[in-house]
Amino acid sequence: MDVPIQKKQFSKSKIAMLIGALLVLALIIFVFVQSSGGSKLNVEKERISINTIKNDVFQENIPVNGIVLPITTIYLDALEGGRVEEKFVEDGAIMKKGEPILRLSNTDLELSLINQETSVYNLLTQMQISQNAARQNTINRRNQFTDVESSLIEAKRLYELNKKLYAKKVIGRQDYESSENDYNYQKQRMQLAQQVLSQDSTSTKQELNQAKSSYARTQSALELMRKKVGDLVVRAPVDGQLTSLDAEIGQSKNKGERLGQIDVLSGFKVRVDIDEHYISRIYNGQKGTFTFNNKTYILVIKKVFTQVTNGRFQVDMQFEGDVPEGIRRGQNLQIRVALSAEKQALLVHKGGFFQKTGGNWIFKVSDDGNSAYKVAIRLGSQNTEYYEVIEGLHPGDKVVTSSYDSFGDTEELILK
Repeated sequence: MDVPIQKKQFSKSKIAMLIGALLVLALIIFVFVQSSGGSKLNVEKERISINTIKNDVFQENIPVNGIVLPITTIYLDALEGGRVEEKFVEDGAIMKKGEPILRLSNTDLELSLINQETSVYNLLTQMQISQNAARQNTINRRNQFTDVESSLIEAKRLYELNKKLYAKKVIGRQDYESSENDYNYQKQRMQLAQQVLSQDSTSTKQELNQAKSSYARTQSALELMRKKVGDLVVRAPVDGQLTSLDAEIGQSKNKGERLGQIDVLSGFKVRVDIDEHYISRIYNGQKGTFTFNNKTYILVIKKVFTQVTNGRFQVDMQFEGDVPEGIRRGQNLQIRVALSAEKQALLVHKGGFFQKTGGNWIFKVSDDGNSAYKVAIRLGSQNTEYYEVIEGLHPGDKVVTSSYDSFGDTEELILK
């Protein structure tokens, strides 16, 4: 008897297992294709940037930000402490050199000035008394000298007369010797009087010089004290604009405390922040350019501040040639600072590709323009617009310079 054979049917679980196996197989094939370097991706040309490699003049530069400042800023500090009594001007005033800005009061300083003036007047009075006494003493000594001189003349006359009379035996020996002794005595008196008069003259001169020196020192101290009191009136040291005046009536200011500043309006400079990575390549004399009102202007580095703060250092730049009309203090400028001289180089436009490739490779467009494939390259210096191409590309080559973030690990782009 024949036994009927039932037709086999696939269960749902078996079908699911089969589909899963097929999916795993497809995934393995996809991974294999991707790893084998044969992956391709369709890309619309309108969604990417394609640029041509060219040989042109190249100069390495970096973009930096600068702020316009006055060419010179003079800070106002309180030379003497005191209480603010009067303000003559307000913030923003245009000042001329020597014009008063504010007045402080300091009673201790003013009292010291009065005491110093009194000391000078007392010293001057003492000097006058001493000079009068010295003059009177000199007069007396001169009178004494005159008396001694007169006595010497008389003794000499009598001695010479008695000498002749004694030789003729008219007078006795005792009279002759008496006149001789008196003559010798008057000569000694004369020598002594001359010494005293000479010493008196020298002493008088020394005392006078000492008195003058003492008076001059005291007078200098008085002038210095007057200047200190005069410094209680704060004046503009130069022509310029008063900014940041920090003083109110009744406020106490300590010696050396900052009161404000004056900006010299004869010109401007630009203070620039630069990344510390370039500190070894920045020096005085380097130039930078910026555009203002559709015109290009040149700046030159005049001073480099080597102190690094938060990864940046600063330089001061000044205008070479014309200063832009309408430029103002505090204005920000976008500047390109040149790091090298101009040279001929092979150039590729800067773009988002660099973030993905690090400049090690790029998608190069085929000759027919239908695809783009990876090529290894090496880049050199850069500026705000271009990278310098060292090797891997030639003039006329077309490359994709836009971002590669959406391409994944694709080896070839099919351009539509």
